[in-house]
Amino acid sequence: MESGDLYGAGSSLRRGNSLTWRNDGSEIFSTSFGHEQNDEEALIWAALEKQPTYDRVRKGVLTTSIGGATEIDVLNLGFQERRNLVERLVNVAEEDNEKFLLKLKKRFDRMTLLLGPPSCGKTTLLLALAGKLDRSLKIQFSGRVTYNGHDMNEFVPQRTAAYISQHDLHIGEMTVRETLAFSARCQGVGTRYELVAELSRREKAANIKPDPDIDIFMKVFIEEIMELVELNPLRQTIVGLPGLTGLSTEQRKRLTIAVELVANPSIIFMDEPTSGLDARAAAIVMRTVRNTVDTGRTVVCTIHQPSIDIFEAFDELLLLKLGGEEIYVGPLGRRSCHLIKYFEGIRGVRKIEDGYNPATWMLEVTTTAQEMSLGVDFAEIYKSSELYRRNKQLIKELSTPAPGSKDLHFVTQYSQSSLTQCLACLWKQHWSHWRNPPYTGVKFLMTTIVGILLGTMYWDLGSKLTKVQDLFNAMGSMYASVVFLGVQNAASALPVVDVERTVFYRERAAGMYSALPYALAQVIIELPYIFLQAAVYGIIVYAMIGFEWSVTKFFWFLYFMYFSFLYYTYYGMMTMAMSPNLHVALIFSTAFYAIWNLFSGFLIPHSRMPIWWQWYYWISPIAWSLNGLITSQFGDIKASLENGESVDQFLRSYFEFKHEFLWVVAAVVLGFAVLFAFVFAISIKLFNFQKR
Repeated sequence: MESGDLYGAGSSLRRGNSLTWRNDGSEIFSTSFGHEQNDEEALIWAALEKQPTYDRVRKGVLTTSIGGATEIDVLNLGFQERRNLVERLVNVAEEDNEKFLLKLKKRFDRMTLLLGPPSCGKTTLLLALAGKLDRSLKIQFSGRVTYNGHDMNEFVPQRTAAYISQHDLHIGEMTVRETLAFSARCQGVGTRYELVAELSRREKAANIKPDPDIDIFMKVFIEEIMELVELNPLRQTIVGLPGLTGLSTEQRKRLTIAVELVANPSIIFMDEPTSGLDARAAAIVMRTVRNTVDTGRTVVCTIHQPSIDIFEAFDELLLLKLGGEEIYVGPLGRRSCHLIKYFEGIRGVRKIEDGYNPATWMLEVTTTAQEMSLGVDFAEIYKSSELYRRNKQLIKELSTPAPGSKDLHFVTQYSQSSLTQCLACLWKQHWSHWRNPPYTGVKFLMTTIVGILLGTMYWDLGSKLTKVQDLFNAMGSMYASVVFLGVQNAASALPVVDVERTVFYRERAAGMYSALPYALAQVIIELPYIFLQAAVYGIIVYAMIGFEWSVTKFFWFLYFMYFSFLYYTYYGMMTMAMSPNLHVALIFSTAFYAIWNLFSGFLIPHSRMPIWWQWYYWISPIAWSLNGLITSQFGDIKASLENGESVDQFLRSYFEFKHEFLWVVAAVVLGFAVLFAFVFAISIKLFNFQKR
């Protein structure tokens, strides 16, 4: 961002100490910026923060031209009013802030269709243009992609363009508006937002009262996008699962487009936006795409078999043959007249019939079989045509950077800081968990049922310690407590991570956030849920089994239960992150459950294991959990058993449990939870099992 642009925007916002936006001659509202604290505005902001979330995210505070403050509801603004406000808040200049887009601006408001037979490289070309080619594909291809004469590292298409795949992947537990709000939090609604945000940061650094423009800008921009893609009636609708609940396929496609539009990209690449849609749904989606183009953006689409109405909605066509060679690049014209004239001018090509779909006709007459039959090469014909020469001249003109233009420079790879990314992901995970009864609700239901079952089965055994068998029974209750619910926690985490990982792949590829903030949010969101689970289970089991009511012992019981449930949950998340699919993760995790149980020290004490297997006892998480639970409850009891040996002595001699090492055991159990969470985060960052 150039300092001149920043200064110009700042001075324009503050010129005359008041900026009033008018529509149809009537004053709507104004913003003012002063150095003195505005008590009225502060009171309105305080009241706004106390409102429910739904009301808070749609309202903001602006100051009037006479110095007072007023609260506005962005939902009550009309579509044009929202657009005018977005433009006015940042005082967008007639020229682009990025000057090298000046010439390219003449090519905006264009919708280009990328068409060709299957496997001709349409998707690969889109990925290359969007700067999203896989490393494996980069090795196979060579060449240079420029935007108005600037290389990809100068234009940075990952931040200035959007790629929309044909897969509509979203978190099913969030509403439409929450999904867009999350995208805005991560991507910052484009370069205009960054300009306003930088102004706000400098105000704070200079001890100037921050203005509320950013808050209003974010909210109004999201409302504008929802209006643009015709999602306003569905704003509070839960996204749901594809084909089952929530949004229809066509509505999900429009949401996918809206999620990318929030970043305010200049160029949008769409891969098969009408795939899997019927004619009516496809028409609605393409109307949304046309609305997007009319806002001054360039859109490039691939469509496998467009209908005549969809085909003629495009302005230009880029037609490829097998092998990726161009055979037509140019305007379609009214009712595809330019395209038809070009191909009918080639000797031997059959004429199009009245009412026939030009797209279908064009694909039929340009097949490899037709080339062999006619003895022509459509790629060579195109290269020798006047159309090709005009295109080369246009490319030459647009490939010359404007005088004085500079490269786009982004301080970081992502629009937001790592902390902001993590907070946004944590907000998303909160809704994902809170609205997922099959995951959270069933977990607490099973916790209560298992707690009552074990409590009634081992009723009051914790207070009976006259025999060795009594001690074994108490130990069995703790072993069952850890294993039953621990395995259930791990198993229930697998499908959740599996589904959310597919959404993560799309959002990371879109540049919303990096892997580590996402993984950290996944780890943190489990903490309160597992704590509540351990508390509910601990109270039920501790009371019914009859363990000693001591604050210290009850704390240790909850501690070991909490971190045991936690490391099981993180282990399930880790195995899913390391596996290509759910089936492999189930096999992988189940194998280790059995091994952990075998070497837990409950079935066979450590001292009686074969010496070549004793090492595994020390790396079995269940062994340490069992050690901590038994030692904290009975490791300090001096009462004698029927064999004359005290309880603490028996634990030392038979199980090698020592009360003085309880803190060490507690640290190891905590360490297992940290280890599994760390490996989960690293696996999310390093492994990519996404398929094209």
